[in-house]
Amino acid sequence: MKFSIGRDDTVFILTGAGISAESGLSTFRDSGGLWDRYRVENVATPEAFQKDPELVWEFYSKRRKELKNVYPNKAHISIADFQKKHPKTYLVTQNVDNLHERAGSTNVIHMHGSLTRIRCTRCNYLEEHLEDIVGIPKCKECGNILRPDVVWFGEIPYFLNQIYELLSKTKLFIGIGTSGQVYPAAAFISIAKNFKAKTVFLNKEKIYNEDIDVFIEGNASITVEKFLSDIEIL
Repeated sequence: MKFSIGRDDTVFILTGAGISAESGLSTFRDSGGLWDRYRVENVATPEAFQKDPELVWEFYSKRRKELKNVYPNKAHISIADFQKKHPKTYLVTQNVDNLHERAGSTNVIHMHGSLTRIRCTRCNYLEEHLEDIVGIPKCKECGNILRPDVVWFGEIPYFLNQIYELLSKTKLFIGIGTSGQVYPAAAFISIAKNFKAKTVFLNKEKIYNEDIDVFIEGNASITVEKFLSDIEIL
């Protein structure tokens, strides 16, 4: 099934762990990956950081190093290319890596934060920091300890008001490499559908959701390029 959109139509793309996994990044559900060597409650909650910030930074420093050894795949690049053809394409990612930006994407909304940013736990000082971090970094402004600028379990995702506003204007909703089952992102497709958007999901594993108009099964690095290239921009 091919889709047509107007030049002023809003396209909303939601990406999840599946798209980054194809670049070689370990995910929360992978076996044998980085997450297997740490308990989630010890490294990915506010309570864990308060109890043992050194352990949390050890974990995130390893994730940051892992990021340096992977590269955007064809799916990332295809999304970036499509954004150049249709600038009113907004990309919301559940991933904390920077592979979309490295592929050339714009209008990227990191609802779960970013591995490449660090922020203060007291004054909310924020900076982009790509270099390796050893030990527990301190804030340049107030001297307090810094934390990874990622959303941990029990915290509220970023930019939800902006995301809901975009969904209310969306004409075509595309989910890529995500199960669409974890809230609040799980609600995005139904919100878009309520506003009469066409909905498409591309995922390695089958998803059953009555709000999906078209489902395309397969690896994102294979399916995304063809699907996006077939969209007609009127």
